[in-house]
Amino acid sequence: MSATMYYEDDANPSLVAARKVAVLGFGSQGHAHALNLKDSGVEVAVGLRPGSRRESTATDAGLTVMTPAAAAEWADLIMTLVPDQYQQELYNEAIAPNLNEGDALFFAHGFNIHFGYVAPPATIDVAMVAPKGPGHLVRRQYESGSGVPALVAVHQDATGSAKDLALSYAHGIGATRAGVIETTFKAETETDLFGEQVILCGGIDEMIRAAFETLTEAGYEPEMAYFEVLHELKLIVDLLFEGGLSWMRYSVSDTAEYGDVTRGPRIVTEDTRATMRDILSEIQSGAFAREWMAEVAEGTPNLLASRRAVADHEVERVGRSLRNMMPFLVAKTPEDDQ
Repeated sequence: MSATMYYEDDANPSLVAARKVAVLGFGSQGHAHALNLKDSGVEVAVGLRPGSRRESTATDAGLTVMTPAAAAEWADLIMTLVPDQYQQELYNEAIAPNLNEGDALFFAHGFNIHFGYVAPPATIDVAMVAPKGPGHLVRRQYESGSGVPALVAVHQDATGSAKDLALSYAHGIGATRAGVIETTFKAETETDLFGEQVILCGGIDEMIRAAFETLTEAGYEPEMAYFEVLHELKLIVDLLFEGGLSWMRYSVSDTAEYGDVTRGPRIVTEDTRATMRDILSEIQSGAFAREWMAEVAEGTPNLLASRRAVADHEVERVGRSLRNMMPFLVAKTPEDDQ
């Protein structure tokens, strides 16, 4: 069954234009949503904690900045764009006390609603508008007259017009220019976590390090290993992005394609597929969510230890040196965003 798609003509821009919108958070997605909505003629305020380093960036962009609680009190549509692990506390302290009947509470990821960490009252609309791209791309595409596709979902329709309002919001950030796919909070949350864990982050991360270690342990230069297992990955991802698996296979050499079809199944074995199914089950049951929130409650000791270990891995040390030799890219580190 194909997904339902919505475009410009399916949205009524006046619905979100009639609202006062609070965007809580001004990171990658927050800055894009707030600025795109503002440029679409929507009245927007940004909710940031006192002393936030992003406050001057938002005010310099011509946006009104309030505390999260003040923004939630002022608004009748609240978009929550802070990291998953902070949303429950933000909701309890700043949002819940300021909700009124008929308000709308929006999210760009379903984690906290789907797993029950946030439980809004039945008198408000709860919906999702989730662009399928990073915020800087959402902003850049909007400014160029285009847009980034998005997902839209309704968890709670108190007013009878939650989906129409979500589509109007999607129009305001430019998503309906590219196309909006209707889904559910459950489907978005579970597929998003699965993709992150088995391929986009977890799978790729482990494959890169394992392949790098295999080559260097066999005596190959770490610089050569870096180029082959990490640097050139962008070339393949770009091909996949442009035309899928067939275009990637067409674009690489016949030797590479033959190695793909004959050796790939030896890497992703039936045991690997069974592990993927186990990981999906952990996501669906809420076990991963409970594990992650328990980790957050303890101060994320395992996550912090992992960050230190990755930063000290040879592939990272070699990569930092090599990236500084490449004038065609701006080398980045986590410290650059602090």
